[in-house]
Amino acid sequence: MSNINEIISIVNFITLIFSYLLFSYFYTLSIQPFKREKKRGQKAWKQCKNFRIIGSFFESIAVMNLILWIWFPLHLVDTWIINSNIWIGFIIAIIIVIPCCIIMYLGLKAAGSESLSPSKETKMYRGIYCYIRHPQTLGEFPLFVATSFAVNSWFLVIVSSLYVIIYIPIMIYYEEKDLLLRFGNKYRIYRESTGGLFPKFRSKKRRVY
Repeated sequence: MSNINEIISIVNFITLIFSYLLFSYFYTLSIQPFKREKKRGQKAWKQCKNFRIIGSFFESIAVMNLILWIWFPLHLVDTWIINSNIWIGFIIAIIIVIPCCIIMYLGLKAAGSESLSPSKETKMYRGIYCYIRHPQTLGEFPLFVATSFAVNSWFLVIVSSLYVIIYIPIMIYYEEKDLLLRFGNKYRIYRESTGGLFPKFRSKKRRVY
């Protein structure tokens, strides 16, 4: 039985890594509709919606892999627990989840249907986007780390943190490159005056687009 559990643990971890990679790949494709339109025409916008749905599927698989770690940790690192009291990791997770969910909700509310279905007619967002350019990113990606804390594994916290730290700058680069093509100088001015993940505090009145 132990050999079977070890095989499941290895498969689960490998699936986690591939889920992270596939989620990143399809999500990166989904945030470049304007670039794709130049080669594929109007159908590029629907393709980006489909890419986002596929990306969300692999994101869900990754979360499931993290949760399955509770029962199937890798033998080599199964002692890397956060605390013998499992509630410690769970409390840390809650501390991360609450503000992230609030930020993500505000981002989803401001973006509306564009969060899932990119549209050429969509204008630049308002709401929380007047303060930070990527609230959905700030709200969503730390949830991987929070889940890792919840399952009481320092190893997963490290893996998930490295993933978030490496992928977020890549994602922002490609998304903003496409937004510059889409909105031009208006977005360039907005980017210069608004923080990416954290607000820029200025003494002068904040400009709203």
